[in-house]
Amino acid sequence: MELEPAEKARKLDIQELEEIRNDAYENARIYKDKTKLFHDKKIAQKHFSIGQKVLLSNSVLKLFPGKLRSRWQGPFIVTKVFTHDEFEIESEESRKRFMVNGQWLKSFNENFQAHAVEKIHLEPP
Repeated sequence: MELEPAEKARKLDIQELEEIRNDAYENARIYKDKTKLFHDKKIAQKHFSIGQKVLLSNSVLKLFPGKLRSRWQGPFIVTKVFTHDEFEIESEESRKRFMVNGQWLKSFNENFQAHAVEKIHLEPP
């Protein structure tokens, strides 16, 4: 007779523990969904067309930074556009083709003109 109340209390404890565990799983899923939405908002979608010239980020410079080195290589020509922001690019000099993620690319402006810098020679006083 004394075992029945203990059994009922134990079953209630197990059910309560399962509810707490299910709540924890649900909260974790909600947190992951919100984090993914926030992350996806920050990713900039890049749209390049076939034949467009692009610059490729030099990821080696992130490991060994150089003050005056350019972080961009190129120009490269986009030869194929795939789904999920993937592109096949071709080097203008070596004609090698390879696949890259669109996050490593930026558009190349061909009409950029560097201005001549005027040099001023100072005489000692």
